[in-house]
Amino acid sequence: MFPFHLTWPTPAEATFLVALYVLLAVTVSIDVLLKKSDVRSALGWIGTVWLAPLVGSLLYYMFGINRVTRRALKLGRLDETSRAFDAATPSCDPNIALLSEVSRKITESPLVAGNQLTILEGGDQTYPPMLEAIRGAKKCVALSSYIFRNDATGQEFVDALSQAARRGVEVRVLLDGVGTGYLYPGIYYRMLRNGVTAARFLHSWLPWRMPFLNMRNHRKVLVVDGNVAFVGGINIGVENCDRPPSKRTVQDVHFRVTGPAACIVMDAFARDWTFTTEENLDQDFWWPKLEACGKSFARGLHSGPDADIYKIELLLGAAINLAQKRIRIVTPYFLPDARLQFAIQQAGLRGVQVEIVIPARSDQRLMDWAMRGHLRFFRYIRAEIITTPPPFDHTKLCTVDGEWSLIGSSNWDARSFRLNFEFDLEIIDRNFTANLDELIDQRIASGRRITPDMLAAEPIWLRLRNASARLLLPYL
Repeated sequence: MFPFHLTWPTPAEATFLVALYVLLAVTVSIDVLLKKSDVRSALGWIGTVWLAPLVGSLLYYMFGINRVTRRALKLGRLDETSRAFDAATPSCDPNIALLSEVSRKITESPLVAGNQLTILEGGDQTYPPMLEAIRGAKKCVALSSYIFRNDATGQEFVDALSQAARRGVEVRVLLDGVGTGYLYPGIYYRMLRNGVTAARFLHSWLPWRMPFLNMRNHRKVLVVDGNVAFVGGINIGVENCDRPPSKRTVQDVHFRVTGPAACIVMDAFARDWTFTTEENLDQDFWWPKLEACGKSFARGLHSGPDADIYKIELLLGAAINLAQKRIRIVTPYFLPDARLQFAIQQAGLRGVQVEIVIPARSDQRLMDWAMRGHLRFFRYIRAEIITTPPPFDHTKLCTVDGEWSLIGSSNWDARSFRLNFEFDLEIIDRNFTANLDELIDQRIASGRRITPDMLAAEPIWLRLRNASARLLLPYL
């Protein structure tokens, strides 16, 4: 009646499976004990591999190994670049000066003076100057994007890049192996057909490299002729434009950077490019001498599941702990772990005003549920939580005491803190921070304040759904 029938394994087969299960579980347990610093994570993985025979070990192999050991790169030019600037000392309040010193120790990078940053809101303000810079490039273009759509906006960028390549400009484009499409990224092949030198970050069909699928290059940077850079949170896609407005429109903020900080952005791209392709970008045209052209102090912050892991968390924790007046956080995804949550609570108890601005609805329903489940536990934390109405706000900003700010690609979630490769700029500048605070004021003015008590009063089925989604916090 049935086309197949089940057979029990023979005693020899059963013995082999049990031995394999024990061997894998012991091996994974040893790896977890030696490498996982978080006790809850370690206990969770050990329980998984012992209670889910074979499957648990496979899950750990696919998702539990979250660190990349970067090859020892011969990057003499990059090492020279990191030492090219003298450390600058801004005129700022003592707590901000201390925060800058803590940042220097975390990043092992100097604070660089003489930078000009221009705020660009949305794709309509961001894409035209980016395209203009590419079309006017004389020597080189370096572009990295997490998402690069094969739509009208993406094709416009490819046309500009290919035209630059045809007139002799050195063009390098780095796309994330997952964010741009793992199976068949049409925009990537379009670039190759049009003579653009492009590569995909951590993309591989080899089974033993599949764990790297969980690690993404989330950086969005563009550097043209080594002297003008763009950095922030905007991917390349028509959804970032407001013409015509639609439910899929994404609000975001990007920044044009000139001055010595452009070299810092180039450094971030060059390291990723060399890691991916083993090509060293050490020619002089990538690294022109840059003069001061503004008043902002800037420092680059690389983070990722390699030697740079925990740097974002450390810096944000320091910023929260050293704040004396006000902390303002704008992020599309807010799922801080217990340590940052405790730091926020401590700041509130010290009398620091804490404002957290998140979208009422993001582009990921599961993330929305998890955030609402997480914020329910903010009942005893003195922080204002503001949700902004549609369209979805993908902006990532953090300001402290009107003097210090962090801009770039990082979200406040475990994926950005532990799994993604991110790039941010730390800025010390009262005027620039005031401009960011104006953007935050606009979002707060149109937003709605919610409280943990409001979330706790939701129907039980909603609370259960949100609490269940919150359990995925380490992986969202």
